[in-house]
Amino acid sequence: MGWFVVLPDDASAAPVGEALRARSVQEISHSSGRPWLLGHWDGAEPTVGAAGTTRIAVLGDHALTARRLTAEAARTRTVNDIDHWATRLPGSFHLVASAGGQVRVQGSVTGLRPVFHARAHGTHMAGDRADVLADLLGAGIDERRLALRLLNSSALHPVTALPVWLGVDAVPGGHCLVIDAQGHGRTLTRWTPPEPVLPMAEGAAALRDALRDAVAARVHGRDLVSCDLGGLDSTSVCCLAADGPARVVAYTADARDPMGTDADWARRTVAALGTVEHHVIAGDDVPLVYDGLADADDLFDEPCPAVVHRTGWLVVPRAAAERGSHLHLTGFGGDELLAGSPAHLHTLLRRHPGVAWQRVRGFAAQRPWSYRETVRQLRDNSTYDTWLARVADRLTDAPPAENTPTLDWGMPPRMPPWATPDAVTAAREVILDAAATAQPLAATRGQHVELEAMRCTSSMVRQLAQMAGRFGLGIAAPYYDDRVIEAGMAVRAQDRVTPWAYKPLIAEAMRGVVPEASLARHTKDEGSYDVETGLRDHRAGLLALCEDSRLARLGLIDAHTLREVCERPLPPSLQFDALYQTVACEVWLRTLETAAVPS
Repeated sequence: MGWFVVLPDDASAAPVGEALRARSVQEISHSSGRPWLLGHWDGAEPTVGAAGTTRIAVLGDHALTARRLTAEAARTRTVNDIDHWATRLPGSFHLVASAGGQVRVQGSVTGLRPVFHARAHGTHMAGDRADVLADLLGAGIDERRLALRLLNSSALHPVTALPVWLGVDAVPGGHCLVIDAQGHGRTLTRWTPPEPVLPMAEGAAALRDALRDAVAARVHGRDLVSCDLGGLDSTSVCCLAADGPARVVAYTADARDPMGTDADWARRTVAALGTVEHHVIAGDDVPLVYDGLADADDLFDEPCPAVVHRTGWLVVPRAAAERGSHLHLTGFGGDELLAGSPAHLHTLLRRHPGVAWQRVRGFAAQRPWSYRETVRQLRDNSTYDTWLARVADRLTDAPPAENTPTLDWGMPPRMPPWATPDAVTAAREVILDAAATAQPLAATRGQHVELEAMRCTSSMVRQLAQMAGRFGLGIAAPYYDDRVIEAGMAVRAQDRVTPWAYKPLIAEAMRGVVPEASLARHTKDEGSYDVETGLRDHRAGLLALCEDSRLARLGLIDAHTLREVCERPLPPSLQFDALYQTVACEVWLRTLETAAVPS
């Protein structure tokens, strides 16, 4: 697996540089000859430009050349100068610059390209894997932060984005890390959400251009790429890829659920396009949730909830790699960006009350929502820090009812019934500490909720990409590109948040790209049909995790209570996510015992 570490142009970084060089890493130096960028590229070489004392490197999905970066390096005097051109680039990547004695490191707005940082031997260092930095520090697990990963949802900014390693922190999305010549690091804001002011027609055109550029940045120069082909989001990406020079091989995993329609819609799309090679994988050939837990050996730098469906998810990437693909395009991120969070209605009510009430009544009738709670959330003007502190006080309350509206800063997570009092206390303390200074990801509830959802899911996609990397296959998620996110979020809430149309923004943006018949779809398959069956069929594997539980050793769960829950169908009051999170933590701790940190 690939990884990298960035060091400042300072003598204090020498001990860290020597420790890394002892691992036979690949290296790119500062103009001074001191170590700058070290790691294992895993076949994906950084694109580097150099001019004078300036160095610029880009790692990830992009269409930049060394010649272009060299030209930009020649115009760069300070690390802040890169904003003039980097803010317009399509793709998803890490950008690292060394100029004027300073180093700048940035990833993506979401967690798909994270930046972690730590201080060792009197200097700051950064990297894209938290466990690598922890190993350089000789640091262990932060058990208080690990307790937070037991929450039934990882959507709780900023605490669930904290690395689970002592002494290691994460650069928030939309920020960059700047390390000065003395080895002191600080985070700076580099991106803020756009004002949602564009009308549908203008916004749809901008989204189409951004998504087309995002796909082209990946497909350029390739003879063959593979794609998911299921819902409208992946269909849009597939159609854009099919419009390029590369041969496109599409995969659809059929559903066991007799109500599933992904395969039918995919066949219609392929028939209309006429140029896409299509493979449908039978639902019975896709392993169920909880299959193969004992064999999970991927070394992640944090617990990965996707491990519960690891073998099932890998069916498509394995088939794509065997077909000869080295890049697989997905629709991940489309739901969070395009579905339109009802939380936007809280702000819309204050700006366009007539439109807002119309939408509120529609959502309330469809979901259905509790009338009393709907009014309470709409009237509530609590700041984010107040809401976060309230979440901390209610970690062991009953989960919100199914008819709870989604108009707040988020759906408050809960600790599972098997979490120990010590785990609950630890999680509560971390949340309250954060609440003292916490700021939302955006000024409005709707944008905050969408960005937080993108952060959570993109972190998991990063780990899925690591799994697929075993087959030599890269995973690309164009909806998580900064430029695509900007385009989607810039559209007026009254145009893209409605109970009467399914993802109206992407439907409008893809007219003339996606076959008209496919744009008529207003449904999406989901996997809940398989979850209970997976729990029943693979109960023995779950019960085995309760034996000599590593979480229980740390005092974070009561293994007896967990065992009792796993012995029977989950009660309606307990969400499947709660079990996913705990299984992810348990499997991760066991993996750490047998796998070495990347070197």
